[in-house]
Amino acid sequence: MIFSDFFKAIAQMSDPRFLRVVLFGTLLALALLVGAYAGFLWLIEVFTPGTVDVPFIGPVSGLHTLLGAGSLLLMLGLSMVLMVPVASAFTGFFVEDVAQAVEDKHYPWLPPVPRVPLGDMLIDTANFLGVIIAVNLFGLLLYAFAGPFIPLVFWALNGMLLGREYFTVVATRRLGRAGANALRKQNRGTIWMAGILMAAPLSVPLVNLIIPVLGVATFTHLYHRLKQDGFSET
Repeated sequence: MIFSDFFKAIAQMSDPRFLRVVLFGTLLALALLVGAYAGFLWLIEVFTPGTVDVPFIGPVSGLHTLLGAGSLLLMLGLSMVLMVPVASAFTGFFVEDVAQAVEDKHYPWLPPVPRVPLGDMLIDTANFLGVIIAVNLFGLLLYAFAGPFIPLVFWALNGMLLGREYFTVVATRRLGRAGANALRKQNRGTIWMAGILMAAPLSVPLVNLIIPVLGVATFTHLYHRLKQDGFSET
């Protein structure tokens, strides 16, 4: 059933609202990657005299190195690490547009819901980013013992986090915070598996740019499928 939700999300990718969010999300991700890479080069220049050879890039002697062909390879590599927090920030900023597009198409009978205030959205996003960073720092300890299973550990940890985040923000729109948490606790396993389905492609460069949109859309379908009697909409 999780794959059914995912394929429904894929089928709606041509929706203009989806495409607009993908465009903004791609620009956000690229801005973060370029900024992170520029900071990386700046640190190299500050702490090393002259030039230094970086694998796949060559001599680094100025921020003009950003324009080198090798920079693309490094930024693609960075995207494998940075797209998890990008996906989190993405969820907070664009969840309303994607979720509403899904509901307009598949659940048109639902009453409208008010948009989440920007201040609340920023606080929730910052809090979750902190959790993601803390958990992935802990994950570094696990990776030391995981060997060839490092990708599985990465997917399991971040699948748990992303599943929790995606489901909570989608469900809170209609159930409120308390109702969303209660429904999430009743379906931890399903939500975790759906989160892993989102986390795995985030480690694939370029593909990961559309995963946040598919994640919000998939969890919108998942929420409506899991919602049980007794959870009234706010």
